[in-house]
Amino acid sequence: MSVYLGTFGKVELKRKLDGRLVGKINGNDVNTAEKRFSFDFDQGQLITGDRITIKEIDGNALDFISSYTDSSVTKYINVDEAGGIRLYNSFANAVNGGTANAPALSTGSNLNVQVTIENKRRLLAQVSSYEINTERESVDTTVLSDNFRQRISSLISGSGRFSAFWEYAGDDSSELPNYLLQLILRTKVGSNFAARLYIKDSNYNPSGVAIRNNDQLYYKVEGIITAAAVQFSPSDAVQITADFITTGPVELKVDLEVPFALTQEDGGKLLEDDSSEEIGIVGSGTS
Repeated sequence: MSVYLGTFGKVELKRKLDGRLVGKINGNDVNTAEKRFSFDFDQGQLITGDRITIKEIDGNALDFISSYTDSSVTKYINVDEAGGIRLYNSFANAVNGGTANAPALSTGSNLNVQVTIENKRRLLAQVSSYEINTERESVDTTVLSDNFRQRISSLISGSGRFSAFWEYAGDDSSELPNYLLQLILRTKVGSNFAARLYIKDSNYNPSGVAIRNNDQLYYKVEGIITAAAVQFSPSDAVQITADFITTGPVELKVDLEVPFALTQEDGGKLLEDDSSEEIGIVGSGTS
């Protein structure tokens, strides 16, 4: 019997947006000295580290960015305590903030814009544990004259919890646990996410079967954060917990070490297509 330990798992999160944010960028909302601007929709919808696409609805150039002539731009953002936004080319620079790596801005015209969140999947740092529960409902189909109760299977639902050591600044290649606390507070954007909860990671193989060394097994879910709490006491490290429920399929995926090992009847490759997703860097997450 092979014994697997829960120290080699990880959690990858991808924020999901229900709909788009529509608003304006006015010329007087741009601070060229601080390379900072703001939208006119309610504060609190965007989070530092979000990768967003800003599109001018009428097709005009986004001239609040110096020397920029296109009508759309995709950047990472840093959101300060007053709701001001700076643009960056990388997630790391967005987390670190400051003016050094932000593009120069200019006082442009008033623009009608549409904002879409384009976040990629990232590793959730400092995870100490996670759990996922699935259950299938049953429907009672017993009728008169039956001697035994009859049931048929119905819909599957899922729920779970993340636990992590709270961190405010750290590995800027990963989502910090503070992200889960922020996520539940999104009002217009929502607290939806997609996640992969890894049971077996690559290069971890207690079974001793060589060909299974780099196989990965994980749950793939979409869900909503329903509760988040901070555990704070002087004698312990600060931890957070976040409860979630699933909003779609709960799938147990197997990523085989040998690609293309499974084929369809016509000989085509049978692989999950994640070509549009940026997979998080393997790091400090544990299950």
